[in-house]
Amino acid sequence: MCGGRGTRLDAAVEKPLVEIGGRPMVDRVCDALAGSRAGTVRAVVSPHTPATRDHLDARGVELLDAPGDGYVEDLTCALEAVGSPALTVAADLPLLAPELVDRALSAAGGESLAVCVPAELKRRLGASADATFERGGRELAPTGLNVVAGAEDAMHVSYDARLAVNVNRPTDIELAEALCD
Repeated sequence: MCGGRGTRLDAAVEKPLVEIGGRPMVDRVCDALAGSRAGTVRAVVSPHTPATRDHLDARGVELLDAPGDGYVEDLTCALEAVGSPALTVAADLPLLAPELVDRALSAAGGESLAVCVPAELKRRLGASADATFERGGRELAPTGLNVVAGAEDAMHVSYDARLAVNVNRPTDIELAEALCD
């Protein structure tokens, strides 16, 4: 998923093209997916990300066009195009690694799965925690890594710091830089 505006980031480039460790975030995510057992990688782009579209097209990534009306709307459009099961990943997850993707796929076991981290982990690291929710007495934050499959929807809580860093604000860039590689 790489079609958002990234307005909170206030970067000179489109959000997926923000560099972490000298490489665009979207390249880091694509490489993590390519090294996993995920299968075909498709990037969901929108009219808000023309440079990202060009970058990924030059890289040979299959592109899906979404209207750019918001994450949920773009995700719905993408899922209509590819069907399920599908692994979805936000382009702002630059510390994603193949083993994290494989763990999520294994935990899903063919069903839908949302991967979350404790909000406290994000705060302890200094990562922004813009979207949190309560589940089972714990405050959790979505990571942007999900499996969409069957009707059953499970949740997997990870304590891996690499999944706790979504780059949404300038301070998240600094954190991701400090933790990358």
